[in-house]
Amino acid sequence: MYQKTMEEYKSKLITADQAAQQVQSGDWVEYGFGINCARDFDEALAKRKDELLDVKIRCDIGSYQHFTAEADPSGEHFTWNSWHVAAHDKKFIGKNLYYIPMKFHENPMMTRNDCDPTNVAVIQCTPMDKHGYFNFGGSSVNCCAMIEMARVSILEVNSNMPRCLGGNQECIHISQIDYVIESKNEPIMSLGASPASEVEIKIAEHIIGRLYNGNCIQLGIGGTPNAVGSMVAASDLKDLGVHTEMYVDAYLLMAKAGKITGAKKKIDKYKQVYSFAMGSPELYEYINDNPGLASFSVDYTNSPWVVAQIDDFVSINACIEIDLFGQVCSESVGTRHISGTGGQLDFVEGAYKSKNGQSFVCLPSTIEMKGETKSRIRPILTPGAIVTDPRTATHMVVTEYGIAKLKGKSTWERAEALISIAHPDFRDELIKEAQNMNIWRKSNK
Repeated sequence: MYQKTMEEYKSKLITADQAAQQVQSGDWVEYGFGINCARDFDEALAKRKDELLDVKIRCDIGSYQHFTAEADPSGEHFTWNSWHVAAHDKKFIGKNLYYIPMKFHENPMMTRNDCDPTNVAVIQCTPMDKHGYFNFGGSSVNCCAMIEMARVSILEVNSNMPRCLGGNQECIHISQIDYVIESKNEPIMSLGASPASEVEIKIAEHIIGRLYNGNCIQLGIGGTPNAVGSMVAASDLKDLGVHTEMYVDAYLLMAKAGKITGAKKKIDKYKQVYSFAMGSPELYEYINDNPGLASFSVDYTNSPWVVAQIDDFVSINACIEIDLFGQVCSESVGTRHISGTGGQLDFVEGAYKSKNGQSFVCLPSTIEMKGETKSRIRPILTPGAIVTDPRTATHMVVTEYGIAKLKGKSTWERAEALISIAHPDFRDELIKEAQNMNIWRKSNK
């Protein structure tokens, strides 16, 4: 059996340059998510710039150098389209890279049903095991959906990729793909934890005060979630669970401190559930072949219906600004694109529907812009800002000045609650604006 599998492997083994020949003008090429993004293939494809026109590359957080985007600043030959803008994507946004709006849990569904058909799919993965399976490693987000829909499917093998146990849709068999590239085995992209500021530590302290034994925790990215992880690790909390889209170093801190057991979870008991990982080399070493973790496709991890089945769920995410109606913007400054919706709305809705669930959206009360201090709690969002969480979904908002609970509140109650956690220097101004918008009562303090 093994000999037959190896023969099939060798018959499908090609170089990156040969793989790049599979792309034709006008094709849609899709790369794996995050640390599974194609690297050697993209470098080889960039060499073909003058042979190709209108090749559209679709990706989500491309974690490696974008060779094709660098080779063609005009976007005439290669145009990138990103499900979420981060890392290397940012210098190309608005030039030859464009954002694809989505709710993250719908990503595999859109890949299968709504996107322009993928002509060539390329995913970085682990070497093949003795059973003929390749593990997707750092991301099970939508890899199987990509391969199902692709005309040509290619795996780019990297021996540095951690092997992440599932879960579901975390691996693929040699018989299900067309070609294999043995890569240069470049290091997997690592991501340092964002150090928390004094303000973010204060925000985290408000949240920590509401946590209790048995909570199942989802953390987004940034200083506040990292601060929460550090505080949990140093706390007396126990029997915490994990169900998240992104597995980051904050979870490693909590796990090493013995805080995570998953013993109270109603589903996936004892398992730390996630869809993709990004972090330090130590994190990748921890998740490698770890049976205490389970990697799932994102339509499972981020499904609000699945999240709602987990009692005592806590979701902690960051945003850019919020208005007095409770509309949250987490992805743009006006019309200037910053990141994407990601899974924030998925977890905001799922956590609220969980029994005893709590959804926190966090932001410092102010921001420095061009030497001027401005409130991040605004009468209305900056014109052109994208609404990530509609006012109907927002549960609790946290700044360094406290927590504003918005669910069940009328417009004047929301305005009052949000102004109470705004920076004191801006509260009078916000009250005047609330009065002008007819969302302030004279009986308000």
